[in-house]
Amino acid sequence: MSSPQNRPVFWIASSYDDWLDFPEDVQDVMGYALHLAQYGEKAPNAKPLTGFKGASVLEICDDYAGDTYRAIYTVKFSDAVYVLHAFQKKSKKGIATPKSEIELIEQRLRKAKEHHDQHFAH
Repeated sequence: MSSPQNRPVFWIASSYDDWLDFPEDVQDVMGYALHLAQYGEKAPNAKPLTGFKGASVLEICDDYAGDTYRAIYTVKFSDAVYVLHAFQKKSKKGIATPKSEIELIEQRLRKAKEHHDQHFAH
């Protein structure tokens, strides 16, 4: 069996800058989850994002000081991990991801596929 691969992490659009606005403790939690994803593992706090088939688009949720922060990433591509979106959940109604956020994630998933096809074509 081959050794685990350390896949690079790519941040799509404003996801990195948005993530940098998170509290440091939240960045640590999410950074560790992304580190595990680089090696093909899944953090206990990462779960498939509802509305996407399979388990290739995941979300990491972390609560801090009464606020909820989310980072969405994909492991759909074997050569890299792509962070698609990072945001603070504002809605007080339910846990569902707002439709506008899902549309943004879908758009960024297409950008990740374009990047992957350009840089990792086999």
